[in-house]
Amino acid sequence: MSTGLDTFDKTVQESNLWLKAIMERLESDDRHHAYSTLRAVLHALRDRIGAESAAHLGAQLPMLLRGLFYEGWDPTGKPTKERHEDAFLAHIARELPRASADEVEQGTLAVLDVLSKHIDRGAAIKIAGMFPEELRKFWPAFIQQAAHGG
Repeated sequence: MSTGLDTFDKTVQESNLWLKAIMERLESDDRHHAYSTLRAVLHALRDRIGAESAAHLGAQLPMLLRGLFYEGWDPTGKPTKERHEDAFLAHIARELPRASADEVEQGTLAVLDVLSKHIDRGAAIKIAGMFPEELRKFWPAFIQQAAHGG
């Protein structure tokens, strides 16, 4: 289905590619679950990295996902200070109330993997470097290694 506007058609196509990649990573055909997971992880990421870094990241997202990223954002009191795995995953789980702890963790890994492959590599490394060591494990190995300087 075409909207008749190239810009809209392009962002829908790009956003669908992201969802498809997340579904593949999760070994699922549930588009709604992939969308909800993407939304929850992007919101937790946005809240954790602060306004300036969030603006830089948002600029790299397809237009449709950029709207999702900024949806409901109140930068007051940000960035959040989650330093431990349980707190970060709990932040994500608040937007995924029906998901098990394992689903939240697997979803986080899937979204950060897809994100890392679709945005500028340097930006992904910089964002991962903002995370404490315990939370970097959610990023793909190639980003973790680069964030460590190796």
